[in-house]
Amino acid sequence: MTNEIQNTVTFPQLNSPAPDFNAKTTHGQRSLADYKGKWLVLFSHPADFTPVCTTEFIGFANAAERFAEMNTELLGLSIDSIHSHIAWVRNIKEKFGVTIPFPIIADLSMEVAKSYGMVQPGASDTSAVRATFIIDPQGIMRAMVYYPMSNGRAVNEFVRLVDALQVSDENSCATPENWKRGEEVIVPPPHTVDDANAREDQGHNYVDWYFSKRAL
Repeated sequence: MTNEIQNTVTFPQLNSPAPDFNAKTTHGQRSLADYKGKWLVLFSHPADFTPVCTTEFIGFANAAERFAEMNTELLGLSIDSIHSHIAWVRNIKEKFGVTIPFPIIADLSMEVAKSYGMVQPGASDTSAVRATFIIDPQGIMRAMVYYPMSNGRAVNEFVRLVDALQVSDENSCATPENWKRGEEVIVPPPHTVDDANAREDQGHNYVDWYFSKRAL
């Protein structure tokens, strides 16, 4: 039975259209189409009024201005009601002095959570795991990260990842481990023998035919 249930779990795919949604949020109705032309970070949490989730929401709230500078919107989700979300947002403001500036989807039907693979048998049958999705301005899924229920995310990594994705798109390059803006980027490897032979003389920070970096 467990295997049968697991086989029914669907997951979005990288570089494919993100699952569409039209959902009630703390800021009114929201659909994926509302974010066309902007990057979107959609993230789920297991439940309102829980300590790990509270720290994460404070982290996303503190980074909201930086995301906005990158033309990126934030959208939270949990399988709780609008009234629960509102009460929790007010509690965070009262107890921690932090305003939550982004909407939170109320997904009591689990429709959005299931379409994004947030509900996973063996990890969470009735709540959403800690999942984070980065969707580009064309509605294409560009990154997916799933965390266990017990451990909080590092919000700065998603700031870094959105920045890196944007730089890669704008400059036709890749970025190395833990890349940060201002550092060199990776030149795409050559695809022919002639290109590989010519790579050393192209003015890059050359290590070998397959590994070169350059400044932006």
